[in-house]
Amino acid sequence: MKLALLLDLDDTLLDSNMDNFIPVYFKALSGYLEDLVSPDLMLSALMAGSRKMMNSNDPSQTLQEEFDAEFFPMLGVEREKLQFRINRFYEEIFPTLEYLTAPRTEAIELVHWALAQGIRLAVATNPLFPLAAIQHRMRWAELSPDDFPFVVVSAYEDFHFSKPNPAYFAEVLGRMGWPDGPAVMVGDDPDRDLKGSTILGLPAYWVNTSNSMIPAGVNLAGRGSIGELRPWLEKTDLSVLESAFSTPEALIAVLLSTPAAINGLLMSKQKQVSVPDPTRRPVSTEWNLTEIICHMRDTEIEVNQTRLRMLLELDEPFIPAFPTDTWADERDYNNQNLVQALTEFTSARIKTVDLLSGLSNEWQRKARHAIFGPTDLQELVKFVVEHDKLHIRQIWSTIEQISE
Repeated sequence: MKLALLLDLDDTLLDSNMDNFIPVYFKALSGYLEDLVSPDLMLSALMAGSRKMMNSNDPSQTLQEEFDAEFFPMLGVEREKLQFRINRFYEEIFPTLEYLTAPRTEAIELVHWALAQGIRLAVATNPLFPLAAIQHRMRWAELSPDDFPFVVVSAYEDFHFSKPNPAYFAEVLGRMGWPDGPAVMVGDDPDRDLKGSTILGLPAYWVNTSNSMIPAGVNLAGRGSIGELRPWLEKTDLSVLESAFSTPEALIAVLLSTPAAINGLLMSKQKQVSVPDPTRRPVSTEWNLTEIICHMRDTEIEVNQTRLRMLLELDEPFIPAFPTDTWADERDYNNQNLVQALTEFTSARIKTVDLLSGLSNEWQRKARHAIFGPTDLQELVKFVVEHDKLHIRQIWSTIEQISE
């Protein structure tokens, strides 16, 4: 049973107080750019852009796109000129802020042990920073991405949600290829790390050694220092760390995360396909990436949405089966455009979530499924979530095989 750990960075892997760090960081950036933008205006734009990212719930837009759309128009400076200077700031000035942090020996030892055990690791830091800034902080923690094979490092360039949105934690899992074993979120912040993961149904370990009360609404799997995580894992039955993803809130979070995670797996920052050949099949009998995305798009529009509308509009409808496996050949998926198909799937998924948002008692509306028999809306949505996870695992496996 392979374990996955989602590891927060600040005050978990790295000794850093963000309440102290952020003001110094913003002041340094404003000062570096004050010949182009007044520090007061820069601070206002940074805060506005950060709020936009924190409030984003759109799987079609990366956090960088959300930030940039709010940030640059406020400043009245040529965007390319300002971006060039910002990039230089992260190369030259940001590294000097290391003095505000310190590595944690026990965190380094934990990562070495976890990797030796075959545990898959993600740096699940709040993706409100550029990747360059996050990688600097990883180096300050003596966990350089050049030396440690983290599966995912969440950053604003290619993530779509932030903490504590439960869709963020689902997006991390999706970017890891949806591990089919136990997974644990490890973090220190009760609001950002624990509440969102609890809503998702993801077990959480609280990095906290004080006598602080467990926050309301948080369901902890474990608690202690980062150094105590290893012995806790070694004595824990990993089967109890399987995630549920069963409540309406969790199901909606996973639905939103799916197009976001697929975009992160397949697309570059330039909105171009990042894999060598999306029409290459791992083996002749398996779908390629283009066919998978076309299948997900058409299933979303013609199967998922049709079934959900039937169930919401009719009393105990009969839900027919759909022969979707033949569509790949019949509709010539192989010669369709992956980017367009992914855009269409993302748009369709947003409409699906809109159908489900705000529902209450409707989640228990009954239906009769051609294959599964008596069911209800909540179970039908669970089927969609499991279908998503299956194809994300297929996408992950296909990318690995065609990239070898």
